[in-house]
Amino acid sequence: MDFLELAKNRYSERKFDSRQIEQEKLDRILEAGRIVPTACNYQPQRFYIIKSEKAIETLKHVTPFHYNVPVMILVCYDANTVWRNPHDKWYNNYNSGEQDASIAATTMMYEAEELGIHTIWIRGFDSETVSKAFDLPDNIIPVMMLGLGYPKEGSSAHAWHFNRMPIEKMATEL
Repeated sequence: MDFLELAKNRYSERKFDSRQIEQEKLDRILEAGRIVPTACNYQPQRFYIIKSEKAIETLKHVTPFHYNVPVMILVCYDANTVWRNPHDKWYNNYNSGEQDASIAATTMMYEAEELGIHTIWIRGFDSETVSKAFDLPDNIIPVMMLGLGYPKEGSSAHAWHFNRMPIEKMATEL
């Protein structure tokens, strides 16, 4: 499929069925997140796969936004590995971790869509609670969760999905 068509058709799924994602498809999705461009190629992105019964139960205690996904990828960054810009006056001590992790998550989201797996981007959680619940090291910072699964029969995009601001309101030539 053409990339722009894929991007236009992709929507946040909230109704997943119980089918498990095939390991080879999950591997491709993770590979898509591994190979993304990162600041200075430091590659701080880290992925925690939540799919065991125990891990899913823990997930349900740290966010109400789990949508009964069969697989959740907790996308984080390693604070010890990020690129830092000490010269930015507006973003004091800027580091690339959230940006690099977001690029990885977005790329995984589109690879999943290409494979017929629907996704939902989740940020409705407290990072400290998630870190403690999954016993993450202190240098691993949660950025978001990417829910993955096959849609339930009859699932469709919310009507708001198709409301897009005109490009003229987003892009300005300088």
